[in-house]
This record gives sequence, C-alpha cells and structure tokens, in this order.
Amino acid sequence: MRRLFAVIVTLLTLSCTTTHQADTALQPNDFVRVEGANLVTPDGEVLFIRGTNLGNWLNPEGYMFGFQRVNSAHFIDEMLREAVGPVGADEFWARFKDNYITEADIAFIASTGANTIRLPFHYKLFTDEDYMGLAANQDGFQRIDQVVEWCRKYGLYVILDMHDAPGGQTGDNIDDSYGYPWLLECEASQALYTDIWQRIADHYKNEPVILGYDLLNEPIAPYFGDDVAVLNSKLKALYRRGFDAIREVDKHHIVILGGAQWNSNFEPLEDCNFDEQVMYSCHRYGGDPTPEAIASFIAFRDKVNRPMYMGEIGHNTYEWMTEFSETMRANNIGYTYWPYKKMGSSSWVGFDAPEGWQNVVAFAEGNRQSYKDIREAREAAGGSEALQAALDAFVESVRIENCTIDREYIRALGLNAE
Repeated sequence: MRRLFAVIVTLLTLSCTTTHQADTALQPNDFVRVEGANLVTPDGEVLFIRGTNLGNWLNPEGYMFGFQRVNSAHFIDEMLREAVGPVGADEFWARFKDNYITEADIAFIASTGANTIRLPFHYKLFTDEDYMGLAANQDGFQRIDQVVEWCRKYGLYVILDMHDAPGGQTGDNIDDSYGYPWLLECEASQALYTDIWQRIADHYKNEPVILGYDLLNEPIAPYFGDDVAVLNSKLKALYRRGFDAIREVDKHHIVILGGAQWNSNFEPLEDCNFDEQVMYSCHRYGGDPTPEAIASFIAFRDKVNRPMYMGEIGHNTYEWMTEFSETMRANNIGYTYWPYKKMGSSSWVGFDAPEGWQNVVAFAEGNRQSYKDIREAREAAGGSEALQAALDAFVESVRIENCTIDREYIRALGLNAE
C-alpha cells in the first residue's frame, strides 16, 4: 500500500509539474529571442550558448551501450525482449529512464558554467506506439517537464530536439527509422510530425526555460544518390509546415532549422526566415578546428543575419576540442557538445560496462535470424537470468554517482571542471 501511495504521489507530482503558469500573460521579451545574429535573454543580455546534449536518454543509440549492429532504439528493444522477455525489457527501460538523467546530472551540468541543454527526443514519446517499455500513455511530457523544472532551479535553458521523427528524416540509425527518410515523402508522417510539434508548443508556450524548438535533427543523409537533391528540395516546405503548426499556438519561442546532410548543407534553406524568431543549427564532427573549416556556416549566418548554433560537436581529442571551441567563440557560434553521458570515454560523464555486460553485447551482436538462433544465442550468453543481472547492473552504473567525470574534456570546452 505504501508503494502504491508513493507511485500515486509521484504521478500527481509529474502531472502537476507545470511549465510557466498557463494563465500568465507573457510578452515576447519574456523569452530568449533573436536579434540579428545574436540571441538575447529576457534581461537584455546577449546569450552565447554553451552546453551539452542529453543524448541516449530518450533516444537510445547502440554505440553508447557498446553495441555496433544493434544500433537504434527499436533494434535494442527487440534484442532486450529476446534476451529477457517483454516484462524484463519494460522494467529495464523504466529504470533506465529514471536513472540515466536525474536532478544531480542537471545540477552538475549547471556547475560547469554551461547555460543550455539540448534535449533529443523520439516522436513516439508523444504517441501510443510501443517505445521504451510503454505501449500507451507515453511519458514524454512528464519526462521533459521534470527536466524543465530542474533547469529552472539551476539556471539552464532547454532546446527541444526532435531527433527521431515519424517515418524518419535521416534514413540512418540515428533517427530509429527504416533506412530512408520517408518523412519527406509521406503525408501521414508529416501530419503526425506537425501534430506532435503543435502539441509540444501548446504545452510549453508559456515556458521561458525553453529556448527553442529544433524541428528536425540532421535531415536527409547523403546516401541516396539522385534522390538527395529531390529530398533537399522538399525540406523547406516541411520546415514551413512544422513552423506554421507551432505558430498557431505559440507566437514567441524560437524555431531552429538544421541544414540537410547532417546539418551541414544550408543551400535548401536560403529563404527560410519565416518570422523574426528563426535561427539555424549546424553540426560537425572531425575536420580542421579552424574558421576556414566552417566558412560556409559563417557565410550563411552573415547572409541571413540570424544566429548560427552548433547543435552537435565532439568525439575528438582534448586539443581539437579546445581549439574548435575557441574558433566557435571567436565567430559567435554557440555550441552544445555531444553527448553528455555514455559508456566509456569521449563525453562529459562516462560509465563502465558492468559485470556480465560482455554477454549482453555478445547476444546483441550475435546471430538471431531465427527463433532457434535466438534460443541458442541466449544460452551461449549465459541464459536470461545472467542477462537480466547484467541489465540490472547497467541501470545502476549509469547513475551519475557511479560515473566518472572527464574534467579535462569539460575544460576543453571552455567550461569549469573544478
């Protein structure tokens, strides 16, 4: 009975965890806003974005678990169900979401002097589709509301990033789709995409902690030959559709548009200043850490006279990140490094593989083409009880108190690692 009461209290707390009071009449200057190539806070100060991405939390990616072949959310979920059954998988996801990002994580991020968190999310968190242990009554708003409240407490802004869109906007594992950016061609997917953004915008329309809405992560991978140019030609209209849906309910929050081909190609977005509160997002991994290497981003920013923001960057040496952070600061391009937390290194916070995790990896990467293969692979990995024990250990290892902080990494970003 006490446990049931605690659950009810928790649910009531989450449901009452509001964004800014809905009946409060806020004005445009109550939100972070665009002024030319700068962002400006409600206090009138220029805001230079510095922060991180909460990747892998609400959009699991295989490499952050140590998987290679099982590299997107639905592949991971299927593997878990084959390993420990549906109940075991559902319980794993619930504990994973509870433990991966907590108030302590947000407090730590704020302690570094960061001012912004980019929060990637999967569209299924706002549907009744099977996702991360739930098949109905998804918890997207509850999870994000909690982060918003923590960020209000610790003085951080939040960018909401639709990392995995209906149908898939990228056509690779990062959007948890089916190998092609079907969103660009499918009316039903586009209708769901706009509906979700409108519901999100309506929910957060009076929330100043939200900096903006990042409409799509890394649309249109470069893998599709002659289709790439055709898909690129459809991106502006898709962005306009999402923008219009948001503006029906939310007149103030910034809308963020990423370039095609991993947020690198802005030619399809030459005329996308739909109103005064639009800005742009580039991504970059590798290459030279010099102004010349991002000259096209700078030129586009100067041409459209809107802020350019590096939504993702990282996975490199300390020296490279130090130099590139300096390059971005010198050229007024704010940044959120990817990711905040993952297994191993190359992140703000890392965690070790727990005992027995090698058996989970072996099962995930092994042959599971038939039911016979699944049974044999499960037994070869020690059986469901051993795999369940490793999963239980994993969801404890991800808690920040069990992680290792890479202070040199954080210093490389120009932040405080003391």
